[in-house]
Amino acid sequence: MTEERLAAWERTTAVPLTLLSLLFIAVYAAPILDPGLPAGWRHACAVTNVVVWLLFGADYAIRLVLARDRRRFARTHWFDAVILVLPVLRPVRALRLLTALRILNRRTEVLTRGKLALYVGATTVLIVAVAALAALDAERGHPGSTIETYPDALWWAVVTITTVGYGDLAPVTAEGRLVALAMMIGGIGLIGFVTGSLATWIVDRIGADEQEHEATHRDIAGLLAEIRELRADVAALRAEVRNPAPDRPGPTT
Repeated sequence: MTEERLAAWERTTAVPLTLLSLLFIAVYAAPILDPGLPAGWRHACAVTNVVVWLLFGADYAIRLVLARDRRRFARTHWFDAVILVLPVLRPVRALRLLTALRILNRRTEVLTRGKLALYVGATTVLIVAVAALAALDAERGHPGSTIETYPDALWWAVVTITTVGYGDLAPVTAEGRLVALAMMIGGIGLIGFVTGSLATWIVDRIGADEQEHEATHRDIAGLLAEIRELRADVAALRAEVRNPAPDRPGPTT
């Protein structure tokens, strides 16, 4: 019964928590993208940020209570707990958004491969956008920093997560380098999954085309065989018409 209550709770809160994660992006991004934001709005964003984080923490606590084996739940959901203690690091607070992504992960086992690839692709874009915000928040205004605008941060995030590494932009602060480390590690898996799914889709399409081509050949071969049989029957009928067999003699008395 406890596990059923846990599953019901997760189904019920998946959408609200996802919406809260989008709200978190907005309140996190606003002061970073607009350094001249009035103090009142900055305070409202900060308060909302804390409230959303507390709601994520309440969700984790409720799921822990509802779990039948709480030790096992803590072991298998350690990443959720790590995210909840990260607000002590200023730019890494953006990683709280991964709590919502973890909620989405609970339903990925029922997704088809195509939907799963779409989900991972969207997650990659989201992580790049948020990591760019975190890097800009950490780097802007520091001596020697080359990341001073969001377009520069976004370019750096794309180059980093794809492991290209041009080197034209690089973080100089400890916080920025921590974000870069997380993107480097995550980028290998995310980009690998997307490219692997694309390659698998192409191979499947080629295989399907080949199977369809082979089926067409089989159909044509069968049709030709039937035509040959029909031609043979027609030839036999013509020969019988041209050379009728003599009448058989009747029975003798």
